[in-house]
Amino acid sequence: MPQQDPKHEKSTTSRRQVLVAGGAAVAVVGAGGVLASTAFADDSSQETRSTDSSDAESCYRLSSEAIEGPYYIDADKIRTDITEDREGIPMTLTIKVIDSVTCTPVRNAAVDIWHCDALGVYSGYESVGTGGGMPSGAPSGAPSGAPSGTPTGTPTAMPTDGGGGGGGMHVEPTDDERYLRGTWRTDRQGKVRFTTVFPGWYQGRAVHIHTKVHVDGTWTDDGYEGGHTCHTGQFYFEEAAVLDSAEVEPYSTSTTPRTTLTEDTIYDQSGAAGGLLTLRYDKKKISKGVAASITVGVDPDATHDGDDAVMPGASASSASPSASS
Repeated sequence: MPQQDPKHEKSTTSRRQVLVAGGAAVAVVGAGGVLASTAFADDSSQETRSTDSSDAESCYRLSSEAIEGPYYIDADKIRTDITEDREGIPMTLTIKVIDSVTCTPVRNAAVDIWHCDALGVYSGYESVGTGGGMPSGAPSGAPSGAPSGTPTGTPTAMPTDGGGGGGGMHVEPTDDERYLRGTWRTDRQGKVRFTTVFPGWYQGRAVHIHTKVHVDGTWTDDGYEGGHTCHTGQFYFEEAAVLDSAEVEPYSTSTTPRTTLTEDTIYDQSGAAGGLLTLRYDKKKISKGVAASITVGVDPDATHDGDDAVMPGASASSASPSASS
């Protein structure tokens, strides 16, 4: 892979100047309609392409930041097909990364995605079981006898999901598997497309995919080096599609309780800005495959490693560093 310098291309107007201009900048775009329509001209995730001011404002909206979760493994699989041997409904995921101020594509960014398989298991953490549950072989049932004495030492957090614990705290992998994980470079349109399978679910979380966007690094023969993470987020699936997938094996064999989008503690209920994917599939034959897409608005100058995200309904000062993955 030839070496390239994916430094973010700045506009002639500084980010601060555009932000200070505020509504005036949006009004100009809305009146001309050129910037908004150009930014999304080739983006299949946009349902409409009208050029009124409300559409122009949408391309300035930052995508929601989310916690990284405990199961991130740093960019060690540079590839677009992350399926490996996993069974499930075939899926393509197209992600378009744009600068939320200038609406221009963010080129040569490194985009990571990772998610569980059809039965809720993350590669690299198979011994943990489904979605950060108790490790296999963990004791069950109530302990006999009354505890005595005062605990000593620092308690070790159990990596869990939904029910609490684990979130921003990284957990070291327990095995060498790396299915359903990958990193690839955005093209001139800011796009990257992955081939994978429709994720399953595990207790405490709605169906989701994790993502990171890295900029200002360098592509080398070995992959991507340096730079910083400007976005850490999660993508979500509409309830109807999840219900349709649950009718197909191996999803239909899962006995794990499922959490809906409205029950999820991480999704902020803000639609596409919060990571809700646009899905296309034959509703009578979802097993044939799903095409998912989304536009992600980022601030390339910012750093968001996943430990600064605020849980929905919480203030920044009360956000816990151990939220769900």
